[in-house]
Amino acid sequence: MYTLKKSLGQHFLVDQDVIQSILHALKEHPFKYLLEVGPGGGALTAHLLQLPEVEFKAVEIDDEKVAYLSKQFPGLKPQLIHQSFLDMDIPFENPFTIIGNFPYNISTQILFKILDWKDQVPVVIGMFQKEVAQRAAAVPGSKAFGVLSALLQPYYHIEYLFNVPASCFQPPPKVESGVIRLTRTTQVLNFRSDKHYRLLVKTAFNQRRKTMRNSVKGLFAPEVLQDEIFSRRPETLSIQEFAALTFKMN
Repeated sequence: MYTLKKSLGQHFLVDQDVIQSILHALKEHPFKYLLEVGPGGGALTAHLLQLPEVEFKAVEIDDEKVAYLSKQFPGLKPQLIHQSFLDMDIPFENPFTIIGNFPYNISTQILFKILDWKDQVPVVIGMFQKEVAQRAAAVPGSKAFGVLSALLQPYYHIEYLFNVPASCFQPPPKVESGVIRLTRTTQVLNFRSDKHYRLLVKTAFNQRRKTMRNSVKGLFAPEVLQDEIFSRRPETLSIQEFAALTFKMN
């Protein structure tokens, strides 16, 4: 069989009802190319390999899991990428869907990597630590709304689909989990540039307890900072308001 490595954040999904719910969510949006991130013991992989007319690949960093998966699913071996998802090149020339029970210790980094591929990735179905899933899907004005929400939501509509109890995993994690779906938005947010938008959002939330006037004062001229919007805290601003402010940056 295989061993579970805490250093890689390995908690493998074993509940078949949850697996079927994830598959149902996946099938709601048609796709021809699919990448699974972190197949681990192959509980979800076994079902993904049976999807008709789908070109499937999986990326797994753990040597032992790669050996196990290659033996368990011989047909998977040519499509199995033995590498860290964070280091890999884009796996398909055509648009592709991403699915995975993402390692919780790098889940935010995974989302930012997907953001770099946003023009190639129309849909993502992901299992995350519940707190991360809630932050990704959070709305302005909520405590969970922050850098992750504000950077993802200009490009993706994010739905929090369902909770997953710790008992659905082996071994059970010490945190609850949640499944979210990211769907590439067709409504383009108007901002000065990706670079300006990201800089503004990251700077604002770096000191989220302060007002915008104090947290982003280095990015705007003093007269611009007199606007009433800068009296608010960053989590109260919508992504549209952040986008509009990029045109007033130095």
